[in-house]
This record gives sequence, C-alpha cells and structure tokens, in this order.
Amino acid sequence: MKNAAHGRAGSVPKGVLFRFYEELNDYLPEKARKKDLWLDFNEPTTVGEAIAALGIPSGEVDLILVNGESVGLGHRLRDGDRVSVYPIFERFDISGITKVREKPLIKFRASRK
Repeated sequence: MKNAAHGRAGSVPKGVLFRFYEELNDYLPEKARKKDLWLDFNEPTTVGEAIAALGIPSGEVDLILVNGESVGLGHRLRDGDRVSVYPIFERFDISGITKVREKPLIKFRASRK
C-alpha cells in the first residue's frame, strides 16, 4: 500500500496491518480484497484518516478493533497495530461494544419471550 500521509525527508515510516470485512472490501481494489493490507505512514495518523485514505467511507463502518480492542475513528495508530474494520451489523446489536458512534445505525426490535 502507499503511504496515507507524507512525512519529512529522513523520517522513518511506520506501518499498520488492516483487515476489512464483508462489503467493505467492495471499496478496495480487487487485488487487495479479503486479505491483510499493510499501510505505511510517516506522521501521526488516526484510524479514521487511514480508513479514508484507503477509500472506505466512515459511514459504512460500524466496528473498529485495534489489537482486539474497540476504538473510535479518532484513535491514533501506532507502529505495528493490527486493525480490523467491520461494516454495519444488521442482525446483532453491538451498541455496547462499538466506539465508532453513540447510536447504532440500525434500530433493533426488542425480542419476544
């Protein structure tokens, strides 16, 4: 992958490993779909900036895990992070887990007992 941000001459690039799931792959070039993607960056970068640089609309993202922990779009990436990005969950209420937005994108009906 190309750099998401350009640093000053002589700066050492850092990198993050991304994995996009399900329909988020539709926004990626065909050869980059459904596999781990390495993204180099030279300047402080948030997960939201990196996702946008890869062409993924943030409105389509429902859950982001960095090294297994849920984070928001403003989370600053660190060298070597592993980032998993999930689309809108249609069958599961992840409102207690996700930090991408305060309210879920889909309204869930209460289950009948």
